[in-house]
Amino acid sequence: MAVIQKYGKTYNPDLVCHKDNHLPAKIVPGCHKKWPEHNTSWSRPVARIWTVVLLLGTCLLYCARVAMPICAVSMAEQFGWSKRESGMVLGSFFWGYCFTQVFGGYVSDRVGGEKVLLLSAAAWGSMTAFTPILAHFCSQPILSMTLARFLMGLLQGVHYPSLASLCSQKVVESERGFLMSTVGSGSYLGTLVIGGAGSLMLDLYGWQSVFYVSGLLSVLWAYCMWKYLLKGEGPIITLESLGSSGAQSKLTKRHWLRLLKQPAVCAVIVTHLCTASTFFTLLSWLPTFFKDTFPDAKGWVFNVIPWLVAIPSSLFSGCLSDHLISQGFDTASVRKLMQFFSMGVSSVFTLLLCGTTTFPWAVAFVSATMGLTTFSHSGVSVNVQDLAPSCAGALFGVMNTCGAFSGPGALVLQCFLSQPGPAPAPASALSHSSGDVVE
Repeated sequence: MAVIQKYGKTYNPDLVCHKDNHLPAKIVPGCHKKWPEHNTSWSRPVARIWTVVLLLGTCLLYCARVAMPICAVSMAEQFGWSKRESGMVLGSFFWGYCFTQVFGGYVSDRVGGEKVLLLSAAAWGSMTAFTPILAHFCSQPILSMTLARFLMGLLQGVHYPSLASLCSQKVVESERGFLMSTVGSGSYLGTLVIGGAGSLMLDLYGWQSVFYVSGLLSVLWAYCMWKYLLKGEGPIITLESLGSSGAQSKLTKRHWLRLLKQPAVCAVIVTHLCTASTFFTLLSWLPTFFKDTFPDAKGWVFNVIPWLVAIPSSLFSGCLSDHLISQGFDTASVRKLMQFFSMGVSSVFTLLLCGTTTFPWAVAFVSATMGLTTFSHSGVSVNVQDLAPSCAGALFGVMNTCGAFSGPGALVLQCFLSQPGPAPAPASALSHSSGDVVE
C-alpha cells in the first residue's frame, strides 16, 4: 500500500497494470476499460440519484433474502418439516451465494455493473414472488424450497460485486465512501423493514404474502431502474460483449497470480474475511447470548436497537471518509482509519461486554459494536476499488467469497466455545482486534 500512500489522491495506480511489482512510468493503454460509457464518471446529482436507487435495491435484496427465515416456522408447521429440514432449506442459500461472487464481478467488469444488477434483481425478485407457488404445486415442497433458496443464493451473489464494479467505474474516488456506506446501510434497513412489516403480514395474511410483496416490489424496482435510469437501453448481456477487448480480456492467469501476490490485495482479502466472520458471529450469536444472560429482557430491544444504530453510523462513516479525502488526506490512510474503527475500536466494546451485568449496558455495548463495524463500508469494501478499478468487481467477488465461507466456520467455532458452560462473552469468539492487517 506504500504505492498508493506515496502518490496520494493525485494518482491512483491499478495493481493489475503492475509488472514485477514496479510502477509503470505512465498509465499503460488498455489498463482501463475502453468503453467510454463505462469510464465516464457520474456527475454529483446523478450519483445522488443512483445512491438512493441502489440503497432501495439493497433494502429490497435483504427483504427478499430474509423472507424465508421469517416464514420458516409457519412453513414448517404447514408442510411438516423438522428442524433439520428447515435448516437445510435456510442453509442452501449460502451455498449458492458463494458460487457466483467472482462470476458476477467478472461479468460486471466487462459489460457494466448496472446491467448485472438489473438482470439479477429481476430474476431473484421473480423467484421470490413465485416461491409460494413452487411450494404448493410441487409434490415435494422440501426439495423445491431447497432448490429455490439455492437459486436465490446464486442470483443474489452477484449483487455486491456488481456494486463494487459499478462504483469503481462511475464514482470518483473522493465520493466512493459515501455511496458504498449508504448503499451498505440498505442491508440493515431491509432487515428492519422485513422484520416489522413482514411479521405483520405473516400474522394478518399468511406467509405467502411476505414472498408476494417483497418479490413484486423487487421486480418493480428493477423495471423502474431500467425505464428511468437506463432509459430502456439494452439490459441484455451478449456473448459479443463478454468477448470484447476490454480490460478483463487482459487478465490472464499470469495477471491474476501477480495480482493475488500483491501484499495489499492479500491484506484486503484477510481483512474482509475477519470483518465478515465477526458480523456473521454477531448476527447468529447475539440473540442466544441475550436470551441466556438476560432471560427476562424484551427481544425487540436487542433485535432492533443495534440495527437502528448501524444505519446512521454507516452513513456517518461514508461522509467522514469522503470529507477527509476531499480535504487532502491520503486515500489509503483514510481507508485504514475507517477499518481501524470497524475492527479495532469495535473490539473494545466487545471486550467491555464481557464484564457487564446489566441489560441496558449490554445493549449499549452491542449497539456500539454494530455501529462501529459498519465503518468497513468506507474502509476495506471501498479499498478494493482503489487498488484495482479495472477488475474491482471480480476482485471483490474473490474477497466476498472468502468472507461468505467464513460464516459457517465462525458458527462452528461459536458452538465449540459455547459447549463447556454458560454462553461465553463475545470476545472469546470474536478475536478480531488485529485491525492493523488492513493494507
